[in-house]
Amino acid sequence: MNNKSSKIIRNAPLWKKSTTCTLPSEALMEFLSGQDVILDRALMQYDIQASQAHINGLLTIGVLSQIEYQQLHQALSQLLIDFENGEFVLDQRFEDSHSAIEWYLSEVLGELSGKVHTGRSRNDQVMVAIRLYMRDRLEILAHNCHAIALSCLHKATEFEFLPLPGYTHLQRAMPSSVGLWMAGFAEAFIENLELTLSTLNWINASPLGTASGFGINLPLPRDQVAQELGFERLQINPQNVQNSRGKYELQVLQAMSMCTLDLRRLAWDLSLYTSQEFDFVHLPEEYTTGSSIMPNKKNPDSVELLRAVHASVQAASTELQGILSLPSSYHRDLQFTKAPLMRALETGLQALGLLPELIKSMQFNSEKMQQAISSEMYATDQAVDAVKQGRAFRDVYQDIMQESDAMQSADITNTLAHRNSPGANGNLMLEEMRQRLASLMEQLK
Repeated sequence: MNNKSSKIIRNAPLWKKSTTCTLPSEALMEFLSGQDVILDRALMQYDIQASQAHINGLLTIGVLSQIEYQQLHQALSQLLIDFENGEFVLDQRFEDSHSAIEWYLSEVLGELSGKVHTGRSRNDQVMVAIRLYMRDRLEILAHNCHAIALSCLHKATEFEFLPLPGYTHLQRAMPSSVGLWMAGFAEAFIENLELTLSTLNWINASPLGTASGFGINLPLPRDQVAQELGFERLQINPQNVQNSRGKYELQVLQAMSMCTLDLRRLAWDLSLYTSQEFDFVHLPEEYTTGSSIMPNKKNPDSVELLRAVHASVQAASTELQGILSLPSSYHRDLQFTKAPLMRALETGLQALGLLPELIKSMQFNSEKMQQAISSEMYATDQAVDAVKQGRAFRDVYQDIMQESDAMQSADITNTLAHRNSPGANGNLMLEEMRQRLASLMEQLK
């Protein structure tokens, strides 16, 4: 073990200038650190991973010898093991994950630990950890979108021509089908997958090696380090790197927001369709709860909470927008972008992860759905049929509008089958959706 004369004091911040430096009060330090030490538990592995790549870069330019590199590499690897096993706990003893890593290395390697931060600021250190975290979460989001789309496609195929009333303005509109309803959400999550992959590509750039936002007078091998961390490219300009903190997070939240927007709409549909007034859809008991006072109740609490998730994701975006009202370069305000980002991503992923099984479990009350399709709902189909005979649509429209109360119901299966415009009930184009979904997933391999 090396000389430990430069060991870091556990509770001292990394920016402490000297042993005689007057530190902020305990209350102020607690405010300055905020939730970092708790939030950083989710970032610790990425912080260590980035530190491994950074010391490899320092080896390349000769700041570290091979022996020093090996000692640091081994210590960081052991720290990751200890952290994952619960033997090293990131708690209030530390300001954040960065100070915890430096303290650990100081305990194990003494003075050698002081070389790790060469050419690196906590600014680019935290940014690369968050960037790696967001990249992983977007990959999970992509897989969630894929699973949801597959579940919807399966349901659309199984119940392609099962009649379902179509509504606009929450009023009966035209006969539709479970197939069209489910295919609509399948395509929505295919589009969400495409947006997620686009966002993943957009953020997959390394900020590491730009230090505090002005570069550093060392020939850091930034490309090498970026490649080791799996980034596709560098963020080149140091000032742009600092200005992108929060901006990249906003785009990631936007991708999540589009997913939870569709989640909310599906949850709203289910809230209506599972109600006793509609009674179109039945969910298994595990997705419902009872009442603490009304013995008769069976409440779709899970669906209602899924519906609420989008609001929390949007709130996180709004919070970031407010924080980012800043001039160029780093400002401590940016610390407050971390909590809303992580809260929204974890909540959104948890909710979306439940959706495939929920969709799979849905059962349909075909009798109730058929009864809800009243005769006037065939008006548009009958108008178009008359147009096929050579009449002007507006003339037919007026005639049918006058006669809608006396209109007779048609054969629902025949009506749906003959609605054959691309994407309509009789031509859902499910195979085209499957092919597009498979093609998008190839990008993750």
